[in-house]
Amino acid sequence: MSIFLSYVFLGLSLAAPIGPINAAQLDKGIKNGFFHAWLVGLGAMTADAIYMAAVYLGVVHFLEIPFMKAFLWCFGFFVLVYTGVETLTSAGKVVSSYRTKDESKIKSFMSGFLMSLSNPLTILFWLGIYGSILAKTAAEYDKAHVILYSGAIFTGLLLWDITMAAVASSFRRFLTGKILAIISILSGLSLIGFGIYFGMQAYKLLF
Repeated sequence: MSIFLSYVFLGLSLAAPIGPINAAQLDKGIKNGFFHAWLVGLGAMTADAIYMAAVYLGVVHFLEIPFMKAFLWCFGFFVLVYTGVETLTSAGKVVSSYRTKDESKIKSFMSGFLMSLSNPLTILFWLGIYGSILAKTAAEYDKAHVILYSGAIFTGLLLWDITMAAVASSFRRFLTGKILAIISILSGLSLIGFGIYFGMQAYKLLF
C-alpha cells in the first residue's frame, strides 16, 4: 500500500509544476466555474494517458527523430499562442457576478487535450520520467503491478486536476471583476510565453 501511495504522490508531483495546463485551468475556473476547469485537466489527462500508453508500447524511438521533435515544437507553439491570444481577447468579458453560459464543455476538454498533446515538454516528460519508472518497475515487478502503479500515477494526476479546478473556481467568489480580468490577462500572457519558448526550440532544431 505504501508503494501504491508513493506512486500516487509521484503523479501529484508530475502534475503540480506551473505550466500551460494549470494556467488554462485557472482561467477557465475563473470564467466558467469548477466543471470547465476540471474538463481542461481531464483533457490534459487523456493526452497523458495516450503518452503513457505510447511509452508502454515502445513508441519512444519514433518521437526521437529530429523532424518529429521540430514538428511537435511547432504544433505546441501554434496551440499555445492561439489559446493565449483567445484568453487575452476574452479577459475583458470576465464578470464576477455570473458565469458565462456560452462556453462549450467540449471546447474546454479539447483545449486541455490539445495543449497537453502538443506540448513537447509533456512528451519529453513522459518519455523521460515515466519511461524510467516503467523500466524500473518492470524489472522489479510483474505486469499486473506495472499496470497497478501506472494507475496510481494517474490517480495522483486526477487528484491534482480536481484540486486545481476547485481552487480556480473558488477564486471567482472572492475576487472583483477587475482582478479577475488581470488574472485572465496574466494567464493568457503565460500561455503565449510558453508558446514562444516552444517556437524558439523549433527554430533551433530547424535552423
